[in-house]
Amino acid sequence: QPVGRVIEILGDAGDDGIEIEIALRKFDLPHAFSKRAQAAAKALPDAVRDEDLKGRRDLRALPFVTIDGETARDFDDAVHARRDGRGFKLWVAIADVGHYVRDGSPLDEAARERSTSVYFPRRVIPMLPEALSNGLCSLNPAVDRLAMVCEMAISRAGRIGEFAFYPAVIRSQARLTYNAVAAALYDDPRRPDAVPEALVPHLQALDQVFRALVVTREARGAIDFETIETRLDFDASGKIAAIGTETRNDAHRLIEECMLAANVCAAEFLGRHEHPALYRIHEGPTPEKLEAVREFLRGMGLTLGGGDAPGAKDYARLLAQVKGRPDATLLQTVLLRSLQQAVYSPERLGHFGLAYPAYTHFTSPIRRYPDLLVHRAIRAVLAGDRYTPARYGDLPAGWKALGEHCSFAERRADDASRDVVQWLKCYYMRDRVNESFDGVISAVTGFGIFVTLDEVFVEGLVHISELGSDYFQLDPVKHELRGDRTGKVFRLASRVRVRVVRVDLDLARIDFQLDEEPARGRR
Repeated sequence: QPVGRVIEILGDAGDDGIEIEIALRKFDLPHAFSKRAQAAAKALPDAVRDEDLKGRRDLRALPFVTIDGETARDFDDAVHARRDGRGFKLWVAIADVGHYVRDGSPLDEAARERSTSVYFPRRVIPMLPEALSNGLCSLNPAVDRLAMVCEMAISRAGRIGEFAFYPAVIRSQARLTYNAVAAALYDDPRRPDAVPEALVPHLQALDQVFRALVVTREARGAIDFETIETRLDFDASGKIAAIGTETRNDAHRLIEECMLAANVCAAEFLGRHEHPALYRIHEGPTPEKLEAVREFLRGMGLTLGGGDAPGAKDYARLLAQVKGRPDATLLQTVLLRSLQQAVYSPERLGHFGLAYPAYTHFTSPIRRYPDLLVHRAIRAVLAGDRYTPARYGDLPAGWKALGEHCSFAERRADDASRDVVQWLKCYYMRDRVNESFDGVISAVTGFGIFVTLDEVFVEGLVHISELGSDYFQLDPVKHELRGDRTGKVFRLASRVRVRVVRVDLDLARIDFQLDEEPARGRR
């Protein structure tokens, strides 16, 4: 038998936050800054200095605002818009992290190693020390902050005309939340959490820009999948108390469209000047996945247009066609799974889902390393220079290696976050063994079906041995298990009733059994 030694004791299984400590080590996430990085962060000033303003446009008179979630602490972006002749002028100001985090410095090495901030329930592992991420670089209200600005002319039809990038200094007028902006623009402006009255006209201009950009989004055929994000609520002792859903409103979409506009301008700017960078690429279905999805759709009496090379518009058209059907969720899931995963790459291969010929990430340099690289590339172009990443060089192989590292770090962060959420859901469900729930089949495999419960949005497994006394065959094209003798079918997105029979905290796994009995009164 192998022999090991205890190198670290994390605590008891029920300790507050123990699931995050486990995930940090399980996924080998960098979570402690080096002494050199800490010293570099400590040596930075607490505020913007006069010498930092050299060569910058002074935009402190513009009423920029940040719009984020209720619990956000790092504010990458601030926005402002106004009517301008026949259209609008939109300013997207992004924290100028590159001014403080120099290429090849200890802070840069730490940021590159992490490549992304990792968001867990109630805790963030930041890409940069908090003195930067929540302080000097965060676009906090009522203080001067350095920014890289994308200024865009946008027509009333939503077309982006001339645009410019430049370093600036701004002063955010307010830290607003999505709910407050939604209240001011769409719901009840008299609500206690609504925004200051003086800012409402500026928000109305932003809303008009958003409405115009949505028109062009629909015209180019960007895919708009409807997804549900879960929200975990905790009690005063730090234990999970309830599981619900996050509600997206038009204030979320307003900021999303502004960020998309700035990102696509960044991609066009770098392409126009033939400067290498990392692009966010999202390719369409592989030939194998395309054939599989077409075969599935044929069985449903549907067709995906576009021939051998369908575009985002073909997907969007089909989604609009099936909207409202009882099996719309199933069809959306199958279409989504036919697409490839988005990655970072120096190749300008476009973004399939957003229907952009070229796209990059510019708007979140506090929490994403690729955005910081894009900032440096833009700054180099503005200076008539060329940016060469430290330790990687300017060769295509160097940029490719950077893209692969950033893509890996992104997947690692996502996996760690999902692992923690799954553990917390198991912790929540351990007191609900023997209860019955309605749910939907979220995955079909050769060893059983995964079911997501309606009320608590928790996923668990019904093992194939629990499906009945039959031999079930997996049809991966139709996403179903079918019984040889009974012909009984378990298909993706079908509804079932299950009973919780086992919760394993160590494996973060929940097991279900099929249950046709009413759930009321059962424990």
